[in-house]
Amino acid sequence: MVNAVLRGLTAAALCVLPATIPTPAHAAETLPLTEAVAGLPVAIESRDGYSRDKFRHWNAGDDPADGCNTRSEVLIHEAVTPPTVGPGCRLTGGTWWSYYDAIVVASAAGLDIDHMVPLAEAWDSGASAWTAQRREAYANDQGAEPSLVAVTARSNRSKADQDPAEWLPPAADVHCRYVAEWVGTKLRWALAADDAELAALEGVASGCPYQMVTYEPAP
Repeated sequence: MVNAVLRGLTAAALCVLPATIPTPAHAAETLPLTEAVAGLPVAIESRDGYSRDKFRHWNAGDDPADGCNTRSEVLIHEAVTPPTVGPGCRLTGGTWWSYYDAIVVASAAGLDIDHMVPLAEAWDSGASAWTAQRREAYANDQGAEPSLVAVTARSNRSKADQDPAEWLPPAADVHCRYVAEWVGTKLRWALAADDAELAALEGVASGCPYQMVTYEPAP
Protein backbone atom coordinates (compact mmCIF):
# COMPACT_ATOMS: atom_id res chain seq x y z
CA MET A 1 0.00 0.00 0.00
CA VAL A 2 2.80 2.40 0.96
CA ASN A 3 4.67 1.66 -2.28
CA ALA A 4 1.54 2.34 -4.31
CA VAL A 5 1.09 5.71 -2.61
CA LEU A 6 4.73 6.65 -3.24
CA ARG A 7 4.43 5.70 -6.91
CA GLY A 8 1.36 7.88 -7.18
CA LEU A 9 3.09 10.87 -5.60
CA THR A 10 6.10 10.46 -7.91
CA ALA A 11 3.89 10.35 -10.99
CA ALA A 12 2.04 13.46 -9.85
CA ALA A 13 5.32 15.33 -9.32
CA LEU A 14 6.52 14.39 -12.80
CA CYS A 15 3.32 15.73 -14.30
CA VAL A 16 3.99 19.25 -13.01
CA LEU A 17 7.58 19.39 -14.26
CA PRO A 18 8.01 21.48 -17.44
CA ALA A 19 8.57 19.45 -20.59
CA THR A 20 11.58 21.63 -21.48
CA ILE A 21 13.91 23.93 -19.57
CA PRO A 22 13.12 27.57 -20.47
CA THR A 23 15.81 29.41 -22.39
CA PRO A 24 17.00 32.60 -20.63
CA ALA A 25 15.48 35.72 -22.19
CA HIS A 26 18.92 37.24 -22.78
CA ALA A 27 21.11 34.21 -23.54
CA ALA A 28 24.60 34.94 -24.88
CA GLU A 29 25.35 33.89 -28.45
CA THR A 30 28.68 33.12 -30.09
CA LEU A 31 29.10 32.99 -33.86
CA PRO A 32 31.76 33.61 -36.53
CA LEU A 33 32.42 37.24 -37.37
CA THR A 34 31.16 36.88 -40.94
CA GLU A 35 27.84 35.52 -39.67
CA ALA A 36 27.60 38.22 -37.03
CA VAL A 37 28.09 40.93 -39.67
CA ALA A 38 25.40 39.31 -41.82
CA GLY A 39 23.03 39.49 -38.85
CA LEU A 40 23.19 43.27 -38.54
CA PRO A 41 20.06 45.15 -39.59
CA VAL A 42 20.78 47.65 -42.37
CA ALA A 43 19.26 51.13 -42.36
CA ILE A 44 19.93 54.69 -43.46
CA GLU A 45 21.46 56.67 -40.60
CA SER A 46 20.26 60.06 -39.40
CA ARG A 47 21.84 62.42 -36.87
CA ASP A 48 18.83 64.71 -36.69
CA GLY A 49 18.25 65.89 -33.13
CA TYR A 50 21.48 64.41 -31.72
CA SER A 51 23.10 65.87 -28.63
CA ARG A 52 25.72 64.19 -26.47
CA ASP A 53 23.76 65.42 -23.46
CA LYS A 54 20.99 62.97 -24.38
CA PHE A 55 23.25 60.13 -23.16
CA ARG A 56 23.80 60.75 -19.43
CA HIS A 57 27.29 59.70 -18.41
CA TRP A 58 29.22 59.05 -16.32
CA ASN A 59 26.74 57.90 -13.69
CA ALA A 60 27.39 56.24 -10.30
CA GLY A 61 28.49 53.03 -12.02
CA ASP A 62 27.71 49.43 -11.23
CA ASP A 63 28.40 49.87 -7.52
CA PRO A 64 27.10 53.23 -6.28
CA ALA A 65 28.50 52.43 -2.82
CA ASP A 66 32.13 52.42 -4.02
CA GLY A 67 32.22 56.18 -4.60
CA CYS A 68 33.47 55.69 -8.18
CA ASN A 69 31.68 56.66 -11.36
CA THR A 70 31.52 54.48 -14.46
CA ARG A 71 34.73 55.91 -15.91
CA SER A 72 36.71 55.10 -12.77
CA GLU A 73 35.19 51.64 -12.43
CA VAL A 74 36.24 50.81 -16.00
CA LEU A 75 39.76 52.09 -15.33
CA ILE A 76 40.03 49.95 -12.19
CA HIS A 77 38.68 46.88 -13.99
CA GLU A 78 40.95 47.22 -17.04
CA ALA A 79 44.17 48.07 -15.25
CA VAL A 80 47.10 45.77 -15.95
CA THR A 81 48.71 46.94 -12.71
CA PRO A 82 45.99 48.01 -10.27
CA PRO A 83 46.00 51.68 -9.26
CA THR A 84 45.64 52.87 -5.69
CA VAL A 85 42.10 54.08 -5.07
CA GLY A 86 42.07 57.08 -2.73
CA PRO A 87 39.36 59.31 -1.25
CA GLY A 88 36.80 60.43 -3.80
CA CYS A 89 37.94 57.53 -6.01
CA ARG A 90 41.14 59.34 -6.93
CA LEU A 91 43.35 56.89 -8.84
CA THR A 92 47.12 56.98 -8.48
CA GLY A 93 49.67 54.64 -9.99
CA GLY A 94 48.63 51.71 -12.12
CA THR A 95 49.26 50.82 -15.76
CA TRP A 96 46.95 50.17 -18.69
CA TRP A 97 47.27 48.65 -22.16
CA SER A 98 45.68 50.73 -24.91
CA TYR A 99 45.00 48.07 -27.50
CA TYR A 100 44.00 50.50 -30.25
CA ASP A 101 47.58 51.72 -30.61
CA ALA A 102 49.57 49.13 -28.60
CA ILE A 103 50.76 51.58 -25.96
CA VAL A 104 51.31 51.12 -22.23
CA VAL A 105 49.87 54.04 -20.27
CA ALA A 106 51.10 54.77 -16.75
CA SER A 107 48.60 57.46 -15.77
CA ALA A 108 44.81 57.35 -15.63
CA ALA A 109 44.82 60.97 -16.77
CA GLY A 110 46.26 59.86 -20.13
CA LEU A 111 43.30 57.61 -20.86
CA ASP A 112 39.84 58.10 -22.30
CA ILE A 113 36.98 55.64 -21.89
CA ASP A 114 35.85 54.98 -25.44
CA HIS A 115 32.32 53.93 -26.25
CA MET A 116 33.04 51.10 -28.70
CA VAL A 117 30.11 52.32 -30.80
CA PRO A 118 30.25 56.10 -30.23
CA LEU A 119 27.22 57.87 -28.80
CA ALA A 120 26.58 59.78 -32.03
CA GLU A 121 26.84 56.58 -34.08
CA ALA A 122 24.44 54.84 -31.69
CA TRP A 123 21.99 57.73 -32.12
CA ASP A 124 22.26 57.46 -35.91
CA SER A 125 21.72 53.71 -35.75
CA GLY A 126 18.60 53.50 -33.61
CA ALA A 127 19.20 55.07 -30.19
CA SER A 128 17.30 58.21 -31.24
CA ALA A 129 14.11 56.19 -30.62
CA TRP A 130 15.14 55.06 -27.13
CA THR A 131 14.04 56.43 -23.80
CA ALA A 132 16.45 58.62 -21.84
CA GLN A 133 16.87 55.75 -19.35
CA ARG A 134 17.94 53.31 -22.07
CA ARG A 135 20.41 55.82 -23.51
CA GLU A 136 21.89 56.23 -20.02
CA ALA A 137 22.17 52.46 -19.69
CA TYR A 138 23.96 52.34 -23.05
CA ALA A 139 26.37 55.14 -22.18
CA ASN A 140 27.38 53.40 -18.92
CA ASP A 141 27.21 49.77 -20.08
CA GLN A 142 29.54 47.57 -18.06
CA GLY A 143 27.50 44.45 -18.75
CA ALA A 144 29.73 43.61 -21.73
CA GLU A 145 33.46 44.31 -21.58
CA PRO A 146 33.82 45.58 -25.16
CA SER A 147 31.18 48.29 -24.66
CA LEU A 148 33.59 50.63 -22.83
CA VAL A 149 37.33 50.53 -23.50
CA ALA A 150 40.18 52.35 -21.77
CA VAL A 151 42.47 53.68 -24.53
CA THR A 152 44.86 56.57 -25.08
CA ALA A 153 43.19 59.94 -25.35
CA ARG A 154 44.95 60.41 -28.70
CA SER A 155 43.48 57.27 -30.27
CA ASN A 156 40.01 57.94 -28.89
CA ARG A 157 39.96 61.48 -30.23
CA SER A 158 41.30 60.31 -33.57
CA LYS A 159 38.38 57.88 -33.77
CA ALA A 160 35.82 60.48 -32.58
CA ASP A 161 32.37 59.36 -33.79
CA GLN A 162 33.55 57.51 -36.89
CA ASP A 163 32.47 53.99 -37.84
CA PRO A 164 34.80 51.33 -39.33
CA ALA A 165 34.21 52.64 -42.85
CA GLU A 166 36.04 55.78 -41.71
CA TRP A 167 38.39 54.67 -38.93
CA LEU A 168 40.17 51.56 -37.69
CA PRO A 169 42.76 51.35 -34.88
CA PRO A 170 46.34 52.33 -35.78
CA ALA A 171 47.50 48.86 -34.64
CA ALA A 172 46.60 46.84 -37.74
CA ASP A 173 46.90 43.48 -35.99
CA VAL A 174 43.85 44.24 -33.81
CA HIS A 175 41.43 45.02 -36.64
CA CYS A 176 39.72 41.62 -36.37
CA ARG A 177 39.20 42.07 -32.64
CA TYR A 178 38.03 45.65 -33.04
CA VAL A 179 35.47 44.86 -35.72
CA ALA A 180 34.22 41.86 -33.73
CA GLU A 181 33.71 44.06 -30.68
CA TRP A 182 32.01 46.74 -32.79
CA VAL A 183 29.61 44.20 -34.32
CA GLY A 184 28.99 42.54 -30.95
CA THR A 185 28.08 45.89 -29.42
CA LYS A 186 25.67 46.70 -32.25
CA LEU A 187 24.03 43.29 -31.94
CA ARG A 188 23.84 43.62 -28.15
CA TRP A 189 21.89 46.87 -28.50
CA ALA A 190 20.04 46.02 -31.75
CA LEU A 191 21.65 48.89 -33.61
CA ALA A 192 21.71 49.07 -37.40
CA ALA A 193 24.54 49.61 -39.90
CA ASP A 194 24.42 51.70 -43.04
CA ASP A 195 25.61 50.45 -46.44
CA ALA A 196 29.15 51.92 -46.29
CA GLU A 197 29.67 50.62 -42.76
CA LEU A 198 28.40 47.17 -43.68
CA ALA A 199 30.75 47.00 -46.67
CA ALA A 200 33.71 47.93 -44.47
CA LEU A 201 32.76 45.34 -41.84
CA GLU A 202 32.42 42.65 -44.50
CA GLY A 203 35.81 43.61 -45.91
CA VAL A 204 37.59 43.24 -42.58
CA ALA A 205 35.62 40.10 -41.63
CA SER A 206 36.66 38.35 -44.84
CA GLY A 207 40.25 38.43 -43.57
CA CYS A 208 39.36 37.13 -40.09
CA PRO A 209 38.25 33.50 -40.67
CA TYR A 210 38.82 32.44 -37.06
CA GLN A 211 37.40 35.49 -35.32
CA MET A 212 34.32 34.83 -33.18
CA VAL A 213 31.76 37.29 -31.81
CA THR A 214 30.09 36.74 -28.46
CA TYR A 215 27.29 39.02 -27.37
CA GLU A 216 24.34 39.04 -25.02
CA PRO A 217 21.30 41.21 -25.82
CA ALA A 218 21.06 44.17 -23.46
CA PRO A 219 18.30 43.90 -20.88
